[in-house]
Amino acid sequence: MAASTGTASADFDGKVAVVTGTSGIGRAAALRLASGGAKVASLGIDPKANAELDAIARERGLTLTVIETDVSKPEAVAAAFARIAETFGGVDVVVNSAAVHPYGDATTTDFDTFLRCMAVNVGSIHLTAGAAVPLMRARGGGAIVNVSSVQGHACQRGVSAYVASKGAIHAMTRAMALDFAPDRIRVTSVSPGSVRTPILELAARTFEGPDADIEAVFRRFGEAHPIGRIGEPEEVAELIAFLASDKGAFITGSDHVIDGALIAGIGVK
Repeated sequence: MAASTGTASADFDGKVAVVTGTSGIGRAAALRLASGGAKVASLGIDPKANAELDAIARERGLTLTVIETDVSKPEAVAAAFARIAETFGGVDVVVNSAAVHPYGDATTTDFDTFLRCMAVNVGSIHLTAGAAVPLMRARGGGAIVNVSSVQGHACQRGVSAYVASKGAIHAMTRAMALDFAPDRIRVTSVSPGSVRTPILELAARTFEGPDADIEAVFRRFGEAHPIGRIGEPEEVAELIAFLASDKGAFITGSDHVIDGALIAGIGVK
């Protein structure tokens, strides 16, 4: 599926958006918001992914600033938002997509790995909200979209830390929606199924070996979805954009599954 080029809509004109994660869904969301006219700050820890996103944005002529940030660190998030406020004057939208995906159960996942997973996947949402909400209040409202997973609803074996983090995102989304509704700040989450991302490639190599034919594995993963394929990051980005836009003005506190009927079809042969 082709990514948006920025010519189709102007649904984020005048908006300032912050997106965590510079690969996969985070990258697609940042490009979608920027193509809709937003001034975007993308926060990511991976220099390679950061450079690739920066190059794409420059090629498309988008207003997108990449800031190397470990979003699990309070001081790093505070510094990034201070720079964003100084550069763009405020924040209207936050998309929390940064994630790590360790494998293992409670006997094979060491506690440091568990804590890192929770810090990145959940702690970063706490930190970005703490920094963004005061800026949103000053602008009369805003929208926060948290990227969770179908794994927060129905999980596999051997992914306990990741599943715990994604379930926590659902609960945190509800709590934040209630806390910030009086400020006209809406908070939602999206729960993708299998999507063509570096995390899904990690899954393929974890289960099939480092030399696996990734596209063949992706086709097999897609067969688990009743729609018959895996999703594309741009498809998730469109849902995120809808929820973050004025079109979603009455939507808050809810999770939105985008999984090709994966959950609906669990147990169906």
